[in-house]
Amino acid sequence: MSVDVLALAINYLQATESEQLTAHFRKELVPVTAEVGLFIEQLHLGYNAKPAKGYAAFVTRPEAGFADSLGRWQQQEQPFLALAEQATAQLVVQLTQHQIQESGYFLLCHYRYLASEYVLISLLGSKEHFSVAADLSLSSAKHLDIARMQLAARLDLTDYATSAEQGKYISFNRGRAGRKVSDFFMDFLGCEETVDVKANSKVMLASVEEYLAAADYDAAEKHDVRKQVFQYCDEQTKNGQEISLQALSATVDSSDERAFTRFCQERDIPVAEQFAVEVKELKTLVKFAGSGGGVSINFEQKLLGDRIRYDAATDTLVIRGTPPNLRDQLQKHVLGYSTVAPDGPNKTQTS
Repeated sequence: MSVDVLALAINYLQATESEQLTAHFRKELVPVTAEVGLFIEQLHLGYNAKPAKGYAAFVTRPEAGFADSLGRWQQQEQPFLALAEQATAQLVVQLTQHQIQESGYFLLCHYRYLASEYVLISLLGSKEHFSVAADLSLSSAKHLDIARMQLAARLDLTDYATSAEQGKYISFNRGRAGRKVSDFFMDFLGCEETVDVKANSKVMLASVEEYLAAADYDAAEKHDVRKQVFQYCDEQTKNGQEISLQALSATVDSSDERAFTRFCQERDIPVAEQFAVEVKELKTLVKFAGSGGGVSINFEQKLLGDRIRYDAATDTLVIRGTPPNLRDQLQKHVLGYSTVAPDGPNKTQTS
């Protein structure tokens, strides 16, 4: 992987005891070193790996906002540091208006990866880490918590310059469950969601299943295709790439790489040539999972119809052959702990 860092600015947002947000500005850009390059590479990979992203585009608004500041920087009317300062101040305003006390390190990074240039925008928290020195003394330090990156968005500058009309040049992390980034982060960026990634995923999932139902595949072959499709989509998403219908078609049917594409066209299934997906919506290709009412179940997709059968009429799930650890617990509970030995039921331990 080659991430070329062009500029990095970091400021700090602090929530005071009076519940006021204060911005602390670094007066210069962070010098680009090998360590900075490694940090941004990890941030790039961490952002790509986030499972739930949305796509958006700037909207026209009367007040000055991030898009205006970005435009002045792109026109070389102001330096990147000024863009970062203005963005930090604008974020403080949005957080205050939404009454959210969110502190952390706010960074903007301009970098190049492969043939595209990006501006990554993220508010990172920190966590305490401890280390032991050679003399066995203990010390602590704060580390940026990349793994828990929640508030983040990335602007594809190359796509913005060449294909802005498609409205997909901004991607953003949807954030923690129960909190919508659009509540304040999207307002801060001055953009609106333009692509329904979840809908794309459901259409793709349905089209693959319809093709498999119509194809002359046995159960094992269908399982292999589902697994390969999921792996392809998962890999593309982790690499920050969209799904290609051409590549997807070749994955679905390697014997006729255009067959799946023709299938979608003949049935007017709206699958685009390039589209983004939400991987968690595709997990039923390889696994079924659900919880509620005190019950939590997950199992591999290939087991349905074999060891596991579902009766839709009675809403009944029958499992044949329970996992050994679960079977042991159930047998002990039903038969009694004294009658179930470690090797199986109806065997007692001898002294």
